Amino acid sequence: MLAIDVRGLTKRYGGRAVVDHVDLQLARGRICGFLGPNGSGKTTTIRMLCGLLKADEGHGTCLGLDIASGGAEIKRQVGYMTQKFGLYEDLSIRENLDFVARLFELPERRKAVDRALAELDLVERQQQLAGTLSGGWKQRLALAACLLHEPQLLLLDEPTAGVDPKARRDFWDQIHRLAAEGITVLVSTHYMDEAERCHELCYIAYGKVLARGTAAEIVAEAGARDLEDAFIRLVGRAQDNFKALPS
Repeated sequence: MLAIDVRGLTKRYGGRAVVDHVDLQLARGRICGFLGPNGSGKTTTIRMLCGLLKADEGHGTCLGLDIASGGAEIKRQVGYMTQKFGLYEDLSIRENLDFVARLFELPERRKAVDRALAELDLVERQQQLAGTLSGGWKQRLALAACLLHEPQLLLLDEPTAGVDPKARRDFWDQIHRLAAEGITVLVSTHYMDEAERCHELCYIAYGKVLARGTAAEIVAEAGARDLEDAFIRLVGRAQDNFKALPS
């Protein structure tokens, strides 16, 4: 069974389609890089997948649950990491994780928090206030919070933006460890080195999927020298197509 299987996913604001008939399928245990310019529809798509937004058109499933009617259950089985750090800066690392565990009504809350602290190497810092953490450590705390309820799917929205290179490498080592354990990951990023670490890629611009496949497949299909050049060519072709449309 696919972890994500949606077809024709569409969302409009003010009559304009910000996500325009997007098809996306992702097998379990795979890491899919979700790429595209700012405003291309990545965040809106992710929010529809996890039940935070209702699609205007389209249908499909997330972890076997209908995205139109199963939003509440999807949220319980998905870990969603937003672009902006969303935990409480005046609480410690442990207090933040305990708060999230309470929200999910975890029966063995302390064990779940201890496990998350250990898995993300946060034990020695657990009493530190979240507001005093560097970007990399905040990112690690946010990932720990996503994993507390043992989700089967992670939706990560530009999780490494503004984080130093070492912290980004450490983060991706964790992502590959989780995928090896069977967790599926959809992660949006602007970094080409991160894109190349994904099992497969989905490139979106103007709300439409312009390319899908492995990095090597996308480069070859675009007739490009590398991944960055491929995306430049894809966007250029999309712009030409829009200009060719009758006004």
